[in-house]
Amino acid sequence: MIQTIDWDYVKQQIPTRQPESDKNTYGRVLAICGSRDYIGAPYFAAQAAVRTGSGIVTLAVPACIYPILAGKLNEPTFLVLQEDADGKLTADSLPDLKRRAAILAGPGMGISEGVSQVIQTIIREAKCPVVIDADGINVLAGHIHVLEKAAYPVILTPHSREFSRICDIAQTGDATTDAAAFAQKHRCILLLKGHRTVIAGTDGTVLRNIHGNPGMSKGGSGDILAGIILSLLGQGVEPFAAAACGAYIHSCAGNLCANEIGEFGMTPTDMLSYIPRVLKPLNSREW
Repeated sequence: MIQTIDWDYVKQQIPTRQPESDKNTYGRVLAICGSRDYIGAPYFAAQAAVRTGSGIVTLAVPACIYPILAGKLNEPTFLVLQEDADGKLTADSLPDLKRRAAILAGPGMGISEGVSQVIQTIIREAKCPVVIDADGINVLAGHIHVLEKAAYPVILTPHSREFSRICDIAQTGDATTDAAAFAQKHRCILLLKGHRTVIAGTDGTVLRNIHGNPGMSKGGSGDILAGIILSLLGQGVEPFAAAACGAYIHSCAGNLCANEIGEFGMTPTDMLSYIPRVLKPLNSREW
């Protein structure tokens, strides 16, 4: 029987905040995101990581969108990267991957050969857990075996259409079976998004998240999920648990938002403010 993620599971995985701590205690994480055509994705991913508790969030973006994001974001630091004529990252624009607790790549990066090279290099060379989302997944089509060259765990977060683009196994139509087979073959952690999200590990372990609502089906919501997982990795949560807890926290924030605002009008921007409410019971004390 597949275990369903609940609050008891989540609170066992996430470490409490310590009185004797500073920003370095809670992870220096790096989010490589964005392109000229997609400015919202970096914003959502970075803010989600901040709201989930990261100590230092560094946002690496193409130079053309840096001024816009710098005017919108107060907490993250920035790395400004080289871009091509279309405002996408180039193969040689990758920032230093060292001294990071976790890395996210993909949201809003667009699709190009340069982006594909960036994603493959991150997977091969990162010295920490990696989350690959959105366009980072799409550019792996035809290059999926690079996952097997990763030195550290890689988490993929596709929805069903993205999964179909990269899946190189005979699909059965059952999300649980297909996700488990793919994760084991490529030694990755697969978070297959859907009405019943499936998280599959390298050892055949599968968890399911049953929360969430249709109001979350809007552009930017997946970027928030990726940012939550990035933050949890940076705080020391093991990759499989980080993916599972991220799915639960994201969906519960969506449910709180829908309950107060409604499914039709709620936005990813609204959802960001509900992440701390989901995590509040983890407070070690009342002040």
